[in-house]
This record gives sequence, structure tokens and C-alpha cells, in this order.
Amino acid sequence: MFCSKKKSLEVERIVKANDREYNEKFQYADNRIHTSKYNILTFLPINLFEQFQRVANAYFLFLLILQLIPEISSLTWFTTIVPLVLVITMTAVKDATDDYFRHKSDNQVNNRLSEVLIDSKLQNEKWMNVKVGDVIKLENNQFVAADLLLLSSSEPHGLCYIETAELDGETNLKVRHALSVTSELGADFSRLAKFDGPDTKLMQNSGKTKFKRTSIDKLLNTLVLWIFGFLVCLGIILAIGNSIWENQVGDQFRTFLFWNEREKNSVFSGFLTFWSYIIILNTVVPISLYVSMEVIRLGHSYFINWDRKMYYSGKSTPAEARTTTLNEELGQIEYVFSDKTGTLTQNIMTFKKCSINGKIYGEVPEGMGQKTDIPKKNEPMDFSVNLQADRTFQFFDHRLMESVKLGDSKVYEFLRLLALCHTVMSEENSAGQLIYQVQSPDEGALVTAARNFGFIFKSRTPDTITVEELGTLVTYQLLAFLDFNNIRKRMSVIVRNPEGQIKLYSKGADTILFEKLHPSNEDLLTLTTDHLSEFAGEGLRTLAIAYRDLDDKYFKEWHKMLEDANTLKDERDERIAGLYEEIERDLMLLGATAVEDKLQEGVTETIASLSLANIKIWVLTGDKQETAINIGYACNMLTDDMNDVFIVAGNTAVEVREELRKAKENLFGQNRSSSNGHVVFEKQQLELDSVVEETITGDYALIINGHSLAHALESDVKNDLLELACMCKTVVCCRVTPLQKAQVVELVRNYRNAVTLAIGDGANDVSMIKSAHIGVGISGQEGLQAVLASDYSFAQFRYLQRLLLVHGRWSYFRMCKFLGYFFYKNFAFTLVHFWFGFFCGFSAQTVYDQWFITLFNIVYTSLPVLAMGIFDQDVSDQNSMDYPQLYKPGQLNLLFNKRQFFICMAHGIYTSLALFFIPYGAFYNVAGEDGQHIADYQSFAVTMATSLVIVVSVQIALDTSYWTVINHVFIWGSIATYFSILFTMHSNGIFGIFPNQFPFVGNVRHSLTQKCIWLVILLTTVASVVPVVIVRFLKMDLCPTLSDQIRQRQKAQKKARPLRSRRPQTRRSSSRRSGYAFAHQEGYGELITSGKNMRAKNPPLTSGLEKTLYNSTSWIENFCKKTTDTVSCFSQDKTVKL
Repeated sequence: MFCSKKKSLEVERIVKANDREYNEKFQYADNRIHTSKYNILTFLPINLFEQFQRVANAYFLFLLILQLIPEISSLTWFTTIVPLVLVITMTAVKDATDDYFRHKSDNQVNNRLSEVLIDSKLQNEKWMNVKVGDVIKLENNQFVAADLLLLSSSEPHGLCYIETAELDGETNLKVRHALSVTSELGADFSRLAKFDGPDTKLMQNSGKTKFKRTSIDKLLNTLVLWIFGFLVCLGIILAIGNSIWENQVGDQFRTFLFWNEREKNSVFSGFLTFWSYIIILNTVVPISLYVSMEVIRLGHSYFINWDRKMYYSGKSTPAEARTTTLNEELGQIEYVFSDKTGTLTQNIMTFKKCSINGKIYGEVPEGMGQKTDIPKKNEPMDFSVNLQADRTFQFFDHRLMESVKLGDSKVYEFLRLLALCHTVMSEENSAGQLIYQVQSPDEGALVTAARNFGFIFKSRTPDTITVEELGTLVTYQLLAFLDFNNIRKRMSVIVRNPEGQIKLYSKGADTILFEKLHPSNEDLLTLTTDHLSEFAGEGLRTLAIAYRDLDDKYFKEWHKMLEDANTLKDERDERIAGLYEEIERDLMLLGATAVEDKLQEGVTETIASLSLANIKIWVLTGDKQETAINIGYACNMLTDDMNDVFIVAGNTAVEVREELRKAKENLFGQNRSSSNGHVVFEKQQLELDSVVEETITGDYALIINGHSLAHALESDVKNDLLELACMCKTVVCCRVTPLQKAQVVELVRNYRNAVTLAIGDGANDVSMIKSAHIGVGISGQEGLQAVLASDYSFAQFRYLQRLLLVHGRWSYFRMCKFLGYFFYKNFAFTLVHFWFGFFCGFSAQTVYDQWFITLFNIVYTSLPVLAMGIFDQDVSDQNSMDYPQLYKPGQLNLLFNKRQFFICMAHGIYTSLALFFIPYGAFYNVAGEDGQHIADYQSFAVTMATSLVIVVSVQIALDTSYWTVINHVFIWGSIATYFSILFTMHSNGIFGIFPNQFPFVGNVRHSLTQKCIWLVILLTTVASVVPVVIVRFLKMDLCPTLSDQIRQRQKAQKKARPLRSRRPQTRRSSSRRSGYAFAHQEGYGELITSGKNMRAKNPPLTSGLEKTLYNSTSWIENFCKKTTDTVSCFSQDKTVKL
């Protein structure tokens, strides 16, 4: 995939059906999908290239080359190459493991079987082997892994119903029509492969897999360059010192050392010394830093995988960290870009309440703070008496069924309307159960409600609708179907009942329908309006319900005008709309329905908590504007308490720019708005930071549709869009394409310099997920495409709260503490060589023995810092959730930045001064207890090394906030390990085996048995640690952070933890929002009345062709014959242009 050449834009595609040999000459892509980054051939070069993008890795490779030069190296080459190979190998293995699972997921999709017509018979073929032009037989509920052209279907008139959940998360059924020339080929579901593999819409919209690095990785690259510059400066200082020393003092030793003047001069000596010190001082950034970081990130990833509180038992789905290198970035998120359907919502509509003739029926949730007289409200109704009831339907108000039993005519008419006025199709499954096929889930909820209360929609034909009313089958004659569209926002049916009465039943948006009511409905209208406001205040989607009795003569005249209008060529739609308006008047109000677009569990609480953490959530959805707005209200992202909601819906760039300008004037005032919109983006961006700092009084929201967004993303307008959007509390982008989702994410990512997270569940979210710093996939019922492209995955949106506020914040907190401590201890360890250089003639002599230098970072101090980096936590997970404000330091990058690095650097320099000069001053002209001189090099090295190990161990004990058994074992065990190895390396036995490698024989026994040595170590430790303790105490006492305060409270409450009170739910008085403009699509009324989607009850088998429709073998023969006849009409060479 990485070596593929760029393809030219396809204008047309020529395909010959069922002819692989012909189609292969066009070199169309195969159907194998690739979401992985590597293959066997490309893994090594690409992975090495990615790893050496880290400046540190390139830096250590350079040091390794220097160490291979004996004239300048005072350390052996294995001290660098071993850890370098180790870290590269570990990272490569981790990357290979991650990509292996991507390959595994790809293979799972690629190896699914399909039935392909090969050599005039159906054969099982893997989807990855399907070719462009292949004819495929699909059956009900079968998986599709290519872009297909429908040839024929078992449904009447070549129709098929498809579910696109894996593409967009929508579980609604979409209708597709077969080609007219092939629709008679057979009853089996047949399709022609048009686009395969990378050419499919899904893969075209997926975007490229990007190499993601965290902001800390990028900062480390900068710091490594700075440190290298710092080392160069130190090397230059020491090299100059060496040249001066050689010139002034070294001459006295040359004769003694048998050196000639020509063999070595002071300048050349300084040059060699420079490189020697570069090698010696490189431990300021040891390669073990990167090994430790990878181990810590791996540990954090396992914590996410093992978190039981992020395990969804409903689907047996745990959370999964699919990428192990981005964990600390989870603690710095500022913007979350979320899909709607399947991510925020379950795409399940539930009938909750209704108002019939001025009376409310329905469930009243607990905790709403209002009185209710609903009996047995906690017990769902028992619909077992109704054998055809939907067993999943729940309703808690028993009074509605009582009204049905009492024969309330208004309730009858209400339920009858729900059973008649819709576009639902019914069928029976193999068990004889009634199944509804719905193109809109809201309609399914309403028809199911009527079904459970005794008005069961049974079947329909183009001219009739059959309903079972309380056990009696009633067939209504369908006279007219007034279809829904986005302007009308309502639909109506005109039916004749068995008594000969003609009735018009209508349902739609209350704002539209109320204008059509008869004046006599004034009192009922007032009452129903109050009920609708109450429903909307609870976040429910509402519809108004009304009817009208029609005169037979009037209807015939109207219907004649409608038939005439349908025959017009000019202004046909306008005439039909006018006739619809004419008959939909003087309606009698029946009531209203309230449907809940069921949010995923915990969505509202999660959004509220993330908002408190200063995380801005933008909703990017392909749904209609009304859909997105309603969900915004249901999630409390939009409220009627907001100062203003800006809706941008312009159709041209000028209109969009003007709407954005007006919104900015409203938000900032006239003087803050730039009217021309043509200022260069960089200049506007400089002003943007000051705008951010201004106090915006009130809450604002921005809603923009995809058409307007296309203009707003142009170079001369996007700065206005970004400035306005970033000042709004809520941003909703509706009717957006997958590409636009990615563009919005990249706009914020690139120009706001903010860490972004994208979360979605469908294939249309893949490009957005890949564009963001962090991509999260919802592994629900909507497919796996988003999960395959994601960095993290889980089953429910609510787990995002715990992922960010707990795991993300802890990962960032731990990584920052780890880095701060790591730089401190290595500056303290390394800079001792710098001070020692002034006392050893700048000879590049190491102050420690070579084994201590090798083992310091990989043995003596590696495990304690790993334990802190993996297990440490400032507050508990529950407090992290209860106090979302704790998340803000990560967004502001406060815990580790350039300032914190310099503080750690200064701390390390101070410790190195104490480590060197306290022992040096104590040893100066001092005799031991035995009267012998103790100021030898070896004793001095052991004293400083011991002091260093103890100082850094005490320091990490002070830095550790959360103690575990592992921390105790690692910290105190490391000190014990140091002394064990120290006594072993200075023993007679090891000297006898390796005399050249361990020359410090007997030194430890001589030095560490003297009290003065231990007093020096104690004094060095106290001098290094006490100032830090004092500063931290004063800081915590005088300027405690929120984390400090909560930690103190947490300690105080450790023994007696009080019960946490539940956050009270607040009722919202809200403007009404029609649920009817949600997922309903125009055109279904015409489809129903045409009869194209109706299956004949007893299809007559009059011709031989019709008899073969249900025979698979005959279907194949029929296809082969029909293809020859029909395809030839397109071109002489029998090709089809698609």
C-alpha cells in the first residue's frame, strides 16, 4: 500500500458482466482491504524510518559511531549499542504486534464468503477474491464488502432494502432499485461488483493511516536538541580547558610519559577531549529514557484493557487500547469531535408519552420533582393478552389501556391514526410473527405503540390498508397519500372506512400543523401546547396529531385536480403542494406524541462532566439539521437558557460570510467583527489568542450544515468560522460528508494548536478518527470499521469520561512526573563529570568506575522510576471523576513543559554540585580513622556513587504520591541491589577472575567501614534533599493546588467515606421540537401508492420465465441468456459503462 503509484482520476468505468478476462485488462483494484501500516517487506525500512524520526534515536546512533573511535572514547561501545538495539527492538516488536492485530482484523473481513457466478454456476468465493464485473448472489442479512450494482431482487419491481449501519451507524432501511433492464432476471438477490477494495466509497473516505506522536514526544525532540547544544557548550568549555592545561601544565609530563612535541599538541588534545566529553556527558539523555517510556505506556494500555468499569457486559466488550504510544495525550484533550447516530444515540426510538384530547398519558421518570397521580407507575403494563404485541415495548401508564377498554372515541381515533398514517411495511417471519420494516425509527415507535394498544397494522396494498382493531380486521381504502418533505414537515393519508366515511389523518411538526386547525380547537390547542412544552422540556421529540372528515363530493373534485396536476410538465410540484395545503386545513386536533430518541446510557452526564473539564464537544453528523438540534437538546448541549443559537445555512460563500459576520457582531460587538473576511489567516490567528482571553458573557451555540460548511472551509472564510466556533459553548455540524468531518478536525488541530479527539462508530467516521490526535471507535452494533481505524475502542460513549478523566489524566500525570524525575537524576549523575574535569586536568577521566556508569540507569534506578511512572496517582479514580477540573492542568500543559524542564535541570545541577563538592571538601587533607589518607580516587568515586544512589532514591520516595508494595520493593530493593553489586565487584573473587575489568579490589571494605565516610554521605543527602522538602512544604501550605486540596481531603475521608449525593436532575423549559423532520425521507408515499414495494399474495405463474424466478439453477441460466440479449443493446463490444 505504501509503494502504490498515484492513480489518475477515473471519468468512467467500463465493465463486462461476468467476464473476468475482459475486465482484467483495465487493471482494476482487487477487493482486498488494507487498514494495516506494514507488510513483511516494508516493515523494517518504514519502522526504522519512523523510529529515527525521534531525534534521540538519531543522536544515540551518532554517539555510537563516536564510541567506535578509540582515540576519543573513554567508554566501551557496548554501553550504547546494547540499549539502542534494545529500545529499537522493543518498539519494533510493539509496532509489529499492533499491526498484526490490524492484519488479523483485515483478514477477518477479507475471508468472509460470498456466492459468485463463475462458469455459469454459483461458487463460494472469498470477498477479497471478488473481481470488478463479478455477479454476486446475496441473501437476507448477508455482509457486503464491495460497491455493488443491483441487478435483480426477490422483492417486487426489483426493490431491495439495505442497512448501512457499518457505513454511517444508521439502522434505518434504505431502498434501492434494480436496473430496469435486469430487474426481471430472477428472484434471488443479485448484484454486479462495480468498485472493489481501495476503490470503494468506504475505503476512499477512510483517509491514510498517519504516524501519530504525542505532544510530549515532540517536546522531547526539542529538549534533546537543546540538551545536545548544552553538551556541545560543556564540551567546548572542557576542551578549551584541556588545551590551556596541556599548554601550561601538561608540558611537564610529556617527558615523563615519553611524548614528543610532534605527536601531540594542546589544540589537537582539546579537539579530542571535546569528543570524549560529548561521549561521557551523553548520559544526560540516556537511551533508557525511551525504553522506560515505552514500558510505562504499555502498562497504561493494559490498565485501560483491564478496567472493569469500562467493560460493557451487554456485548461482552472490554475497552481496548489499540495503540500504546498515545496514552498521555488522553490527558490533554481540548476538543472532542463526536458523531451522533450510534455514538451519542442508540438509534432506538421509544414511545414515552402522549397527549390525547387534553389528557397526558405516559411515564414520569423519578426524581423530576413533580407530583403525579399515575397508579402503579413503577410497573410496566402487561401486554400478554395481546398475542401480537411487541414484547420489547414498555409503557408504565395503565390509564391509557383503561381508556381503550372504556371505548374512548378520541383514544380510538388517536391510535387508529397511528396505525394508518405511516410508510411502514409489514411481513411475517418464519415463526409467524409480525415484523415491521421501517424507513424511519420514529414511525416504527408510533406504529408499535398503536399495535400494543390493540390497533395492529397488518398489511397494505397500493389501494388498501388493513388494521386489526381490538381483534377485528378492518380494511381501509387508501384514496391519497400526501407525502412528507422538509418544507411540509408533515404527512397525511386520506382513507375511506368500511362505513363509507372519508377521513384525512395527518401528523407532523406542531408549529406547522397547529396553523391548519379549525378555530373550534382553541381551548384544546392551549392545553396541548402546554403538554408539548412539557414533553420538549424532558428532551422528547414531539408530533402533533389531527384529522378531518371530508365530504365525498369535495374529495372527488379535489382528487380530479390532483390528477390533473400530476400530468403537468411545468410547475407540477408547486400545483401539487398547493392542493395539499388546500385539503390539509380545518383539521381537528387529537393530541400529540412524545418519542424518546434513546441516548446511550450516561451520555448526558458524560457531556456535562467533560464540559466541566473544559473540554469542548463538537457534534459532526450526516443527519438533518432538525435531528442534530434535537439530540443537542436531549444531551443538554443545547438549552433554551443560551443567549443565542447561531444557525448558518447560506447557499453561497457570500451568504455564509455574511451570516458568520452577523454572528460575530452579536457575540463580540461591532468593533470586534472583521467585515471584509479577506484578511490573511495568520494575521487573524494572532488576534485569536487575545479573543480567547476575553470574557464571553453568556452561552452561545453554532449550528452549520454541510453545504454552508463547504463554503466556510474556504481559505478566506475559515478564519471567521474558527473564531466564532471556538467562542461557542456548543458546535453542531449537520449534513456533513466524511471528508468535511476530517477537514473540521484538521482546521482546529492545525490552527488552534489544540489536542483533538474524534469518536465515532461508522465507516463514515474513519477519516475523522484518523485526522485527530486521538481516534476512538465505538464497538457496538454498527460495525467495526471505526474500531479498526481507531487508537482506542470501547462499547459505550459514557466510557469516554473515564478514559479521559481517569486513565488520560493519570497517564499524563505519571509521564510528567517520570520525565521530571528522569531528567533530574541524570543531570545530577552526569554533571559531576563536568565539575571533576576541572580537577583532573580536563582529561576526560570518568569520576565513577565504568560499571557504575553502565548499571546506573538500567539497574540501580530503573525500577523505582518505572513503578512511579506506572502506578502513581495523585487522587483516586473516583475523585478524578467527581472533580473534572483536575483535568485542566493537562490541557494547559502545566506539569511538564520547557519551564518545568529548566526547573528539573537546575535541581539536577544543584544536586551534582552537592554530590561533588561536599565529598571533595570533606576529603581534602583528611586522614581516616586508621591514620591513613582516604582521599584517593577510588574511595572518592565510591563515596559519590553511594551518595548519588541514596539521594535519588530518597528523592523518588518524596515524589511518590501513591505507595504500593511494588514501590517499596523497587525503591528500597534498588538500594540493596546497589550495595550487593558494589561489594561483589570490589571483592577479591571477582578481581581474581577479571583483574582488568574490576580494579577497585578491596576499596568498598576500606571506605564504607569508616564513620566519616557515612557522615559525608549523610551530609550530602541532607544538603540535596532538605531544600526540596522546604520548597514543597511552603508551596503546598501557601499555594495549594486543587489536587493538593483533594488529596488532603481524600486522606481525611479514608477511614469514613460518606455517601455521595446524586446530582439532582433539572427540568428544562424548552421550545418544542418536532421529531417528524428527523429521519423521514421524501418519496416513500409515492413508492407505496405505486405498489412497487408490494409483494403479490398469490403470484400467478403463467409464463415459463416467471416459473423460473424461484429456481436457482434456472435463474443462473436465465441470467446468462438475458445478459447476452440485454447487454448488447449498450454497445457493439458488449460492455457496460457505469
